[in-house]
Amino acid sequence: MADRSPFARLDAPWARRPPARAVREVFLMAVLGPIMDLYTRRRVGGRRHLSGVRGPVVFVANHSSHMDTPTILRSLPRHLRRRTAVAAAADYFYRSRTRAAAVSLAFNTVPMQRHGGGLHPASTQHVDELLQQRWSLLMFAEGTRSRRGDVGRLRSGAAVLAAQHDVALVPVYVGGTHAAMPPGQGWPRREPGRGPGRRHPIEVRFGPPIRPRAGEDRRQVMERVRLFFAESGATTTPAGRGADAAAPALGPRTG
Repeated sequence: MADRSPFARLDAPWARRPPARAVREVFLMAVLGPIMDLYTRRRVGGRRHLSGVRGPVVFVANHSSHMDTPTILRSLPRHLRRRTAVAAAADYFYRSRTRAAAVSLAFNTVPMQRHGGGLHPASTQHVDELLQQRWSLLMFAEGTRSRRGDVGRLRSGAAVLAAQHDVALVPVYVGGTHAAMPPGQGWPRREPGRGPGRRHPIEVRFGPPIRPRAGEDRRQVMERVRLFFAESGATTTPAGRGADAAAPALGPRTG
């Protein structure tokens, strides 16, 4: 067997086995979900776009709060939620074995490099295997949480992975979580008001699956994702010029 990459060695395959999946379903839907509902009022739109989706797909979302991951997972249909892994920053969530085990069990995370060379085969070996095993993947396109609540420049890794494995890219917009639990805050809060205050309104909106058009490069695919975020009400950063502007047309991985 070929040597495992450093990121593959950090992965926790046990978190995708039936006992862990059962524990995670109870935690998300019966424990964490009701706690989040004490602070937020969630509205989900666009689920019709998921009616024919069976996976694997790459979900690509904006990111402004640690609440985003459980909010999205809770909003997915059960058959997709139970077969979706979450890309997590290896340098943040996998610095200690305890934290890595906790997030792996709670959210089915997989470690990924987020700065420089994140899609080199040596760093995505375990992710490639997941998609080949028909697991879907949730990725946050900005690579980090927005400090202001707007949507920053979108990285193209999700588009590249989806094209390499010939799967659809499904955009997911999350709004309102930044106000409820911004970066730097360890627990959600309610809106100011009488008594305990009011719950923050949050929204999850799924867009129609996206596949590269003939001759379309990764920057152009992610521009379609950005436009979906903008149409959903987000303040976004248009794709910049540079290396991605000259990216080759997308296609399945070969060799």
